[in-house]
Amino acid sequence: MKEHFLQVNGATLWVAEQGKGSSVVLVSGGPGCCDYLEPVASLIDNVVYAIRFDSRGCGRSSLTPPYDLQTAVADLDGLRSHVEVERWVVLGHSWGADVAIAYALAHPDCTRGVIYLCGRGLQNDRDWKDTYRKGRDTVGEQTPEFAYPLNLEANEAGNHSWKAFIKQPTLWKQVSMLAVPILAVVGNEDIRPSWPVEQITNLIPGARFKRIEGAGHYLWLTHLSHLSVLLHDFLENL
Repeated sequence: MKEHFLQVNGATLWVAEQGKGSSVVLVSGGPGCCDYLEPVASLIDNVVYAIRFDSRGCGRSSLTPPYDLQTAVADLDGLRSHVEVERWVVLGHSWGADVAIAYALAHPDCTRGVIYLCGRGLQNDRDWKDTYRKGRDTVGEQTPEFAYPLNLEANEAGNHSWKAFIKQPTLWKQVSMLAVPILAVVGNEDIRPSWPVEQITNLIPGARFKRIEGAGHYLWLTHLSHLSVLLHDFLENL
């Protein structure tokens, strides 16, 4: 694995690269979390070249605002240019899955595919939030160990900009016309309702929806082999 720093859009980003083959970039959640997707990268680095990074303001990257969705998308494409990749698969988890969809809409010619792991969908629904909070407070969930603390400023800015993004009058039309292969995976034990993810995959012609029984939000913690099969099948058949 190669670790280094890159200057992207005025910020210093920590980047890690491993594997061989066509490129896949992995986008962690939050917003405001450091990279925690090394176990997922290690699942697929025998068939792809996996690129991970800490988003600006997170982990080893510089505290360089702004932290909104538009900047996250611009940073992602700036990273693509710096690592000299023409087209790649964007794999996002949670908030990172939302960034992946936004990126594919903005840069479809640079997107070979999207892997959408446990995203929130294109919604700001009160019932969804209430169900999530009830699950969080009563059941809880297993989480990975985060090497660095959550950046609360980045979390607030990212969520605020996402709410503005999903209010675009033509957004659903844009999504329905997205000609990019998509694999969406959720766990049926995730405390976040999955219906928004199913909405997206039913709207996009090239999307597939998979549910892993017994898995929570961080699928690889309990169902590593099942997730591996799904990812390999998608990547090897692009």
